[in-house]
Amino acid sequence: MKWVVKLLIILLVLWTGYNLAQESGLLSIIIPALFLFVLIAIFNKEKKGFSLPISNYLGAGIGILLGLIIASLLGKAFYTLPDGDYVSMLITALLAYLGYSIGISKGTASLLSELGMPSGRSISGTGKQKLLDTSVIIDGRIFDICDTGFVEGALIVPEFILNELQHIADSTDHLKRTRGRRGLDILDKLQKHPSLVVKIIEKDFPKIKEVDSKLIALARDMDAIILTNDFNLNKVAQIQGVTVLNINQLANAMKPTVLPGESLQVRITKQGKEKGQGVAYLDDGTMVVVEQGEELFNKDIEVVVTSILQTPAGRMIFAAPKDENI
Repeated sequence: MKWVVKLLIILLVLWTGYNLAQESGLLSIIIPALFLFVLIAIFNKEKKGFSLPISNYLGAGIGILLGLIIASLLGKAFYTLPDGDYVSMLITALLAYLGYSIGISKGTASLLSELGMPSGRSISGTGKQKLLDTSVIIDGRIFDICDTGFVEGALIVPEFILNELQHIADSTDHLKRTRGRRGLDILDKLQKHPSLVVKIIEKDFPKIKEVDSKLIALARDMDAIILTNDFNLNKVAQIQGVTVLNINQLANAMKPTVLPGESLQVRITKQGKEKGQGVAYLDDGTMVVVEQGEELFNKDIEVVVTSILQTPAGRMIFAAPKDENI
């Protein structure tokens, strides 16, 4: 019955705003629209928890204002009909609430962009909200990426993700407990960063059991982007039409490009899987498999790249020692 009471009160206030607009002129709709926006936002608090960025609530205000203006223009067509005022009230209520719903989900920039108006954002910067999953928080690199200023929009941490982090931090397994506490520390650092907006939201999907599935459902509901380094979550989300930013892919994209025939200075640190192979690592962690490198163990040598293998897990470089190293 809560939604019935909520709807009745919203209809009453919308009817009041409609009458005020008719008595004072079209431009005075701004005053009741702002009042209606605050009222609807309060009623919506149990769902959103005032945890969305301010741009979403500004978008809701713009949506209500546009809905009331359209309703005011359409309502004039029903004045001559019996009970035309009630029809106008219903149209106003529906359009205003529709404007609020669209505006709260899209935000100011997206709403203005779809209306053909300048939003103040560049084409490359969507500014969409970013949902953080458990793996990307524990990984820790997300803080360094955000610290560079390359990530736009608010960072959203659902409460079910926070609960999973807490569960991992309370694990009896030492490794899991350490990872969980690291994740909580990273989240605390993100919240304290002066230029980042980090929000904890309470929205959940009780009928969905898997945390990853909850995250995908929330991303679709909020029109948000998922930040992760989980390969499986990445694939499943993309299949369901959800945009994903995978920091592992970002890390691979930032690795220096090498081509066959180029020379590298490496240090053989261990034996390879095949007989005679040695393994070295570049500064960014890329594995270099050196043919005939086993005998050069623990030595700094110059090698020539022979081929490059790109895998879902990263990139592998195959090389051979220069003649003077043999």
